[in-house]
Amino acid sequence: MYCMDLTGKVAVVTGGTQGIGRAITDALLESGAQVAVVDRAVNGVQVNDGLLAIQADVVQSDQVEVMVEKVVNHFGRVDILVNNAGISSMDYAVDIQESDWDRVMDVNAKGVYLCSQSVARVLQKQGQGGKIINISSQAGKNGYRLMGSYVASKHAVLGLTKVMALELAKDQINVNAVCPGIVETDMKRNERVIGGELRGLDAEAIKAEDCSQVPLGRTATPQDIANVVVFLASKYSDYMTGQGINVTGGMTMN
Repeated sequence: MYCMDLTGKVAVVTGGTQGIGRAITDALLESGAQVAVVDRAVNGVQVNDGLLAIQADVVQSDQVEVMVEKVVNHFGRVDILVNNAGISSMDYAVDIQESDWDRVMDVNAKGVYLCSQSVARVLQKQGQGGKIINISSQAGKNGYRLMGSYVASKHAVLGLTKVMALELAKDQINVNAVCPGIVETDMKRNERVIGGELRGLDAEAIKAEDCSQVPLGRTATPQDIANVVVFLASKYSDYMTGQGINVTGGMTMN
């Protein structure tokens, strides 16, 4: 009988306090893993023997190094990294502010690089393999209006995923990405408001437009994404690396 049992594994989830990250954290815990939740604000996280909360900014290399040290000191090891922390900014490409571009690229791309680099070094030292799972997006494979900085950052995540998959294969470290479609989160709801204002539409019209583009007839829940992350964290994905897996309800098929 198949079972995604992660008992004995230690996972790090960045941006793990809300939205997709919260669903991933809960799913990993339910699968038996011990989890370190990393976010810029961790107030309200109910820590216990299996759950550690660490306040850190993933774009600050010194904070990332300290974060990884805390995880190893607390749990004794690390086996799984989920690079989930991400933000978005919306505007037409000709109007994107440099500060917005830098902020999105920092969190979405630089954060993945810094956390992956730091955890990969620990995994190499442990010598028992491991899993790095990057949350990219179907925006890492396609272009979407008003989302130039976000699209660029998620393409960068897929590129780094492929490079690290090649370089870390010798260490039996699998590096894969999940590419969600339209997921019902606070960030998506905020995007509908901003996008609607830029396009002269209301948020409900944008939501209807979103749903109409999904062959399966609905947008995703955070749990839909978490389910695939647990699979990638498990032994059943041991022969997969360098992949960008679509979880889009059929909206993106390549």
